[in-house]
Amino acid sequence: MSEDAQLMANHRVHVVPVVLALANPPWQRDVWLDPSVFENVDHVFHTLFDDFCDADEPERYLGVSLRTEDEVVLMRELGVALNAAAVEAPNDTDAEYLQAAAWPEVVAVAGRLAQVMVGNDLGQLVALHDPEPRT
Repeated sequence: MSEDAQLMANHRVHVVPVVLALANPPWQRDVWLDPSVFENVDHVFHTLFDDFCDADEPERYLGVSLRTEDEVVLMRELGVALNAAAVEAPNDTDAEYLQAAAWPEVVAVAGRLAQVMVGNDLGQLVALHDPEPRT
C-alpha cells in the first residue's frame, strides 16, 4: 500500500464512522446520551473539524480523508449544518445538539455523505480485488 493510500485509510477509519453516527439518530440517543461511553458530539466535532478533516474548509483534505469532490461538497454542507446546530447548543451538551432545530439537517446531510463515502470506499475495495476496470 502506498504512503498516500495508508494516510487516506488512517484518516477515513475515523471520519467515516463519525459521519455514519451523525446519520443515525437512534445511535446518537443510545450512545451519546450515555455518560459512560466515550463517543459524543465533542468527539464528532474534533474528528470533523480538528483531527482528521476541516468541515469548514474541506478542500484541503481532498486526497487525505476525502476521496472525491462530491465528498468535499457534502462535508462543507455538513460543517455548515453542524455549526448551525452549535449555535442552538449554548451549553454545548449532547442533549442540546440533538434537540436543536438544525439537527435534522445535520442528520440528512450526514446520511447523504455517508452513502457517498461508503460507496467510494467499496469501490476502492473492489478495485483491490479486481484491478481490471470494468466497462
